[in-house]
Amino acid sequence: MKNFLTAVRILLLLLISSFLQAQDFRNDLIQFSGVTITGDSLNPVAYTKIIIKNTNKGTTSDIFGFFSFVAHKKDTVLFNAMGFKPASFVIPDTITKFRYSLIQLMTIDTLTLSDAYIFPWPTYEDFKRAFVNLKIPDDDLERARKNLEAIDFQMRVDNYPMDSRMNYNNYIENQTSRLYYFGQQQPFNIFNPFAWAKFIQAWKEGAFKKKKYKTGN
Repeated sequence: MKNFLTAVRILLLLLISSFLQAQDFRNDLIQFSGVTITGDSLNPVAYTKIIIKNTNKGTTSDIFGFFSFVAHKKDTVLFNAMGFKPASFVIPDTITKFRYSLIQLMTIDTLTLSDAYIFPWPTYEDFKRAFVNLKIPDDDLERARKNLEAIDFQMRVDNYPMDSRMNYNNYIENQTSRLYYFGQQQPFNIFNPFAWAKFIQAWKEGAFKKKKYKTGN
């Protein structure tokens, strides 16, 4: 009988101890919320990884830097974000409410890299060869000069008199045309569109204008 009473007392003590520990555990839980922002411009730091130290519990801040999860008092919370220095925060044990808010400032992590020189050629000799053979595009002045040269050349061609070879070719063409139509009437080009086009072009160029000749007094 005494052994039974002793066992009952031990069981009651264990139950009371477990209840008190559970009550303390529940009282130790808080809703830990906050926002992660930059320390210089106060812009939100999105997608910051937030975990409780030595555990796999935590969360990730949203696009506005906001986060919220359940934690315990005295937990050490770690903050990590790309391009920022790691940060940490210890939740105080003096909290009297079941929630706690934090504004976590993140410091930009500046990295200094050594100079890098990138060349499109494998060796310096290839660069010198490509530089020497480089064809620089014409500027506006050079393009204008070339265009004026083409116009001047065309004007010279139009106004240049026929030489002996051109006169000979013209005479042979006329004789060939006469022999081809010998004994018959040559075609009348009034309905020939190509002849009309040639006539209109010549008229526009002033081929039928009367030339004025200066006479001496």
